[in-house]
Amino acid sequence: MNLLLPVLSLALLLSGPIALGAELLRFSSGAAPTPVLELFTSQGCSSCPPADRWLSRLREHPQLWQGLIPLAFHVDYWDRLGWPDPFANPAHSARQRGYARSSASRSVYTPGFILAGREWRGWFRGEPLDLPSGAEVGTLTLRLDGDSLRLAFDASATAPAGLIAHVARLGFGLHTRVSRGENAGSLLTHDFVVLSLQQIAARTPNRWITRLPHEPRGERQAIVAWLSAPGDLAPYQAVGGWLPRQRPGAR
Repeated sequence: MNLLLPVLSLALLLSGPIALGAELLRFSSGAAPTPVLELFTSQGCSSCPPADRWLSRLREHPQLWQGLIPLAFHVDYWDRLGWPDPFANPAHSARQRGYARSSASRSVYTPGFILAGREWRGWFRGEPLDLPSGAEVGTLTLRLDGDSLRLAFDASATAPAGLIAHVARLGFGLHTRVSRGENAGSLLTHDFVVLSLQQIAARTPNRWITRLPHEPRGERQAIVAWLSAPGDLAPYQAVGGWLPRQRPGAR
């Protein structure tokens, strides 16, 4: 009998993200809330490229996915300046305005950062990213089989009623040559770009099912999901991880 095989199997089970066969992926959060860092940005904003480059460096953050989930929401309200951002979405602008209405942010501007549901201005002062910690709320698990996605939340505390799930597909290594507007002549590169975003109500308590839309853009992609209480934009718990690299010609 080969005693090494059970040891290897146990190591794989304890390693966090799990790939079973060619299709099935599973990612699980810890019990404490995973901090989500949201950047509201635009290719039509001349002060945004430095923030975009800083966010891209978080690809190498030692706590990526397990202790930090960055998201880049491209807004559309600067498109009128002469360059329509190809990743902009009115829903992203509405999300940022929602933070301002709830007083989580003082105003609507780019680049603008929200960390764990609250405005974060440390980037402008050159401060290190100080990740918040919170009491345990429960574990969020994401399972992806092809384009079929399931979320399950096992609460370790009294969770808000009617939790809503959000699922985002992120693109990395996205390049755009800008020909007009404030960044005319620049070649911009983006990571953590929200390419698609779904909001899902639970079918049964703390269980959500959806299909992930096809979105081919990017040299690499990741999947992120987070929960929020009704009427509250702040992520309650979040989970994410890398998607397998697509084979050339694969769809």
